[in-house]
Amino acid sequence: MKKIDIEIIVGIFIFLGLVCMAYVSIKLGQVEFLDTDYYSIKATFTSVTGLKTDTNIEISGIKVGKVKDIYLKDYQAVVTMLIKKDIKIQDDAIASIRTKGILGEQYIEILPGGSDIILEPGDTLFDTEPTFDLLSVIKKFTIKNGSK
Repeated sequence: MKKIDIEIIVGIFIFLGLVCMAYVSIKLGQVEFLDTDYYSIKATFTSVTGLKTDTNIEISGIKVGKVKDIYLKDYQAVVTMLIKKDIKIQDDAIASIRTKGILGEQYIEILPGGSDIILEPGDTLFDTEPTFDLLSVIKKFTIKNGSK
């Protein structure tokens, strides 16, 4: 074989290896390039301590979306959520920030409502429950018991 033939074979092998690595990275990282299968709704919380973008949104333990954006408006945290298009959220549903385990990762749980009115893209979910701040409860408990 000529030197050029070996270089072409090596080049093709390296190219295929890079394509395979990119495919595995995308699959393992659950990267979604287009958000066309989702619609966005918003929810306003008094506190989103520890919540991050790309956090899962779940209904009954099933992932139905992810957090797209978090920003401050009128001293309230506004969370933009991307929900799968086939999932319908009622206007009286409740969005709660939960933690998996005692110190696990946070996620938003949506408790479905009973209303016939379905939220449209861009609508806001008004019934929310902020995250439970375990550290502040422990701090209050230790200060209260320490002052006796």
